[in-house]
Amino acid sequence: MKNILDSHTHTLASGHAYNTVYEMVRAAADKGLELLALTEHSMKMPGTCHEFYFMNLKVLPRTMCGIEVLFGVEANIMDYDGTLDMRQDLLERMDVVIASMHTPCVKSGTKEENTRACLKTMENPAVNILGHPDDSRYPVDYEALVLGAKENHVLLELNNSSLHPLGARKDPLPNDIVMLELCRRYEVPVIMNSDAHCAEDVGNHQFTDLLISELDFPEHLIVNRSLEEYKKYTNRFRKN
Repeated sequence: MKNILDSHTHTLASGHAYNTVYEMVRAAADKGLELLALTEHSMKMPGTCHEFYFMNLKVLPRTMCGIEVLFGVEANIMDYDGTLDMRQDLLERMDVVIASMHTPCVKSGTKEENTRACLKTMENPAVNILGHPDDSRYPVDYEALVLGAKENHVLLELNNSSLHPLGARKDPLPNDIVMLELCRRYEVPVIMNSDAHCAEDVGNHQFTDLLISELDFPEHLIVNRSLEEYKKYTNRFRKN
């Protein structure tokens, strides 16, 4: 399957990434992608940009270097009630919203508490993608997550950075396998994202592609194959 989009990347605005907007977009175009989403870390992540950065994303063009470009946020889940670190009206102005659990922002709870945090987050109508839900530092009930994603029309992310041998997340592979098998059972789509923090990693789905192939996961449940399918899940294109 050809991956034609990458919906989770960071520029130097996130504080621990290394390239500019234009460098990331040029890399995406050079690699043959048709769409790139730049999703900076939101305000509670140490070192990231101010709220004003997100308020001003309206000035940036949505076509660059011949491809579509979306500007959004990777918001931080802050508690077990799914509270995010960006006010709702600003979330709703983002082209795409990823919500993730990060160790600087929320302490891991019990499996039940972590699962509740994710489920409550997915109930937020501005949230499009649940980011890297495979970190064993945050144990969750994957069946509940998959069913919650289906009910709330949210994409579950298969994160290439998680699966990197030097990645910071704990033991993600068994969790990804369980999640994918449940997605197959319940016909729930996923999105493969690079989580690139440098231009060289834009569109890099090396490890997710391998896992998808090994599991013979059905292509029709991977939104990377189609801009039309992807746009059903993003704020910028959603009709409802």
